[in-house]
Amino acid sequence: MITRFEELDWQPTPMGDLTLRRRWEPAAGHEIYEVKLGEEYLMSSLFTVAEIALADLGLAVVGGDDLNVLVGGLGLGYTAVAALRDSRVGALAVIDRLDTVIGWHERKLLPVSAELVDDPRTTLVCDDFFEVMRNAPGDDQRAWNAILLDVDHSPRHQLDSTHADLYQAEGLRALDRHLASRGVFALWSDDPPDADFMVQLDQVFDDTAAHVVDFANPVTEGMSSNTVYVGRSRR
Repeated sequence: MITRFEELDWQPTPMGDLTLRRRWEPAAGHEIYEVKLGEEYLMSSLFTVAEIALADLGLAVVGGDDLNVLVGGLGLGYTAVAALRDSRVGALAVIDRLDTVIGWHERKLLPVSAELVDDPRTTLVCDDFFEVMRNAPGDDQRAWNAILLDVDHSPRHQLDSTHADLYQAEGLRALDRHLASRGVFALWSDDPPDADFMVQLDQVFDDTAAHVVDFANPVTEGMSSNTVYVGRSRR
């Protein structure tokens, strides 16, 4: 018998109750994993194309080898694992504000958890990504060749209002201090390309682009799309 719904974990957090569940999705014909914060759906393993594209599109424009990569937002782990599949990546750190999410992967509750945590290149860090970016990098910190961010729904729709400053030119300049020379910043968004955000991005980065990532949606039996923004440091 197929289990229609199984709650794998539930934890209270400062942002609300966080739930990880596994359920059967009839439209897809297989089990999927979902994360909810309160009554809001954060992510689903039914839709991972754009999360993977965030890593692929960001790293595609990074030159060199032995890359030092930072992922902001662990989630179900698909962006981080996609980055690890690039053989040029020498080290990968993932920052997530919620130790509960890190614990899910350390307990290997999710489909890609083992691939993520068993890779010696991986470091999982419980911290506030946005606060880390606001602060100047430490003298002993190696600069990042790529920073891949997937936390908020979009630059306009944040999970926490304290994140808003990063999506303005001043916040993007603070983030740029953490990038290596000609390093790349890439951002996932659930919304269509945002002209106002592109203005902010263009003030700080070169070679900016808003990639529309289309994918099949078995629930609507149509197509859906996300956006991946990419920019290269001018330094």
